[in-house]
Amino acid sequence: MSLQPQTAPGTAPPAAARAGGSSFYLAMRILERPRREAMFEIYSFCRAVDDIADGDAPHPQRVAQLGDWRQAIDTLYSGGVPAGLDKLADAIRRYGLRKEDFIDVIAGVEMDAHEDIQAPTMQRLEQYCDGVACAVGRLSVRIFGMEEDDGRALAHHLGLALQLTNILRDVDEDAAINRLYLPREALAAAGIEATDPRSVIASPKLGIACDFLAERARAHFVEADAIMARAPHRAVRAPKIMGKVYRQMLEGMIARGWAPPRTRVRLKKSHLIWIALRHAFI
Repeated sequence: MSLQPQTAPGTAPPAAARAGGSSFYLAMRILERPRREAMFEIYSFCRAVDDIADGDAPHPQRVAQLGDWRQAIDTLYSGGVPAGLDKLADAIRRYGLRKEDFIDVIAGVEMDAHEDIQAPTMQRLEQYCDGVACAVGRLSVRIFGMEEDDGRALAHHLGLALQLTNILRDVDEDAAINRLYLPREALAAAGIEATDPRSVIASPKLGIACDFLAERARAHFVEADAIMARAPHRAVRAPKIMGKVYRQMLEGMIARGWAPPRTRVRLKKSHLIWIALRHAFI
């Protein structure tokens, strides 16, 4: 099946251009050039497969398009280089990136491509987060130069913290496209029986469900901070920036509350730059 031009392997815009609008851009920019360029390639790959999963094509077509990306990754690890993926191939060779982590990312976004997720169990939500966030972290920590065990632990805890924060930030936008990532356990804790996204976000008890998830995100931020505190500064400059930005977003949402209208919490650009500069050198 043919791919849409913007989602086909090797046909995305330049990696740095795709990363430019990301919340993580400043964190990537502080890295030395080879690591920075490798991170841009990882980000570009993740954006490409995520764009497919979030696209307007019928679900079977999205799954087929992701299958083309699986084939492209297979080719990269079989000695070939698909057109347009030469820089990603370079990053794989330079930093020993693992095939299974790329496949896990694809498997994570496939969960969105197969169906609209609505009130998953906590176990299924963590499976989803492992693919769309923690697996990205496992690729990233190798580029950052972290030690293996601490790197994988950081990818797990920071990945979950960031993705749970994303879920809380985007609860209204997700409901508008018939998705609800708040887990059933959170809804049960709040006494919300509905699982329909629009009904859930309209519930006066929504705040209890959101607090349920926010506390888990906080716990993962604490674990991630402990790992980064014992790691060489050189290897954790970028994830420290990512963690500080997202932790402040989370705390901003908690302080704002969950009652409508839920205005989007944003950090000022000047504050983002301050965070980046502080953790680039301290």
